[in-house]
Amino acid sequence: MEALAVRLSHLDSQAEGAIRVVMFYDTLMRRRVDLPALARASAGLAECVAGIRLHDGGRVIRFAPDGGRAPDPAPPASTVTPISLDDEEIGVVWLERPGPAGPLDELLLDRLAIAAASVLERYGPARTTMADPALVELVISEDADEAARTRALRLLGFAPGPTVVAAVVSPVPLDRVARLVCPAGLVKAAALGDVGVLLAAAVDPARFPAGSRAGVGRSWRAARAALRFTTPRAPVVRYDDLGALALLAEIPPETARANADVAALARVADDPEDLRTLDAYCSTGSLRGAAELLHLHHSSVARRLAQLGGALGIDLAEPGGRTRVTIALTLRRLLDG
Repeated sequence: MEALAVRLSHLDSQAEGAIRVVMFYDTLMRRRVDLPALARASAGLAECVAGIRLHDGGRVIRFAPDGGRAPDPAPPASTVTPISLDDEEIGVVWLERPGPAGPLDELLLDRLAIAAASVLERYGPARTTMADPALVELVISEDADEAARTRALRLLGFAPGPTVVAAVVSPVPLDRVARLVCPAGLVKAAALGDVGVLLAAAVDPARFPAGSRAGVGRSWRAARAALRFTTPRAPVVRYDDLGALALLAEIPPETARANADVAALARVADDPEDLRTLDAYCSTGSLRGAAELLHLHHSSVARRLAQLGGALGIDLAEPGGRTRVTIALTLRRLLDG
């Protein structure tokens, strides 16, 4: 490598600089330095502030070219490069150079990103959000013994203790969903068929992206059951919040379909607006509340409900009638998957 550098130096000073940058980071990686040492050495090489930020937990490391910690606040980065591990972006590296980027800044950051990924892969569990599906399946399996489950959790980076499981369907990539709902803690994700799995100490239901649906529980079975109860108005459901409603998920499909209220609902449910009207009325308990949800006049809602009540053979003005329809609507959603 040094002989090649000498030969190239006679041809192009920039090529010589590039080789020296590559050799610089090769030496750091052979010495197995940690992230702060990488940032400090990079700042010295670039002669400007260098930074590393990890998406997992939001850890930020910044060093000035004199080897000291860079003062806050940080100015805008002049050049940014992602840190990738197993085809997933797990962080970024950057330079804070006043003025235009240097001719070797892009190469320097590429090598810094590679070195940072190597450090993160070497020490402790991988910092990637996406996990080995086999390990995740072992954690959520009801057939796994506790010793195997504990060992799988440890390999994923989790300490012994309760773990939250989320069953997710989302148009957003699963690794991005995981980082959104658990921005400050360890989270692991895996896709199992058409449903994603998140494992974490805790998740923030309010941070699931638009268009996502999720069931959250202390087991995969609970999380999957909660997912079945989600609706456009309630896209995230905690199993513990279902209470006795969770028992509806245990009813065999053939038993649910044979129920008179469910069968009657199936007969009158050709129009999606009818279902939305019933759902709005049962969830609010009032004509005006339903009218506000549906953006209709309450008299229009009243006429539609009178027709639906007659077709169902249920008095919707009575609390018992609303309860029956609420349960029938829920069972219909569970039957639909």
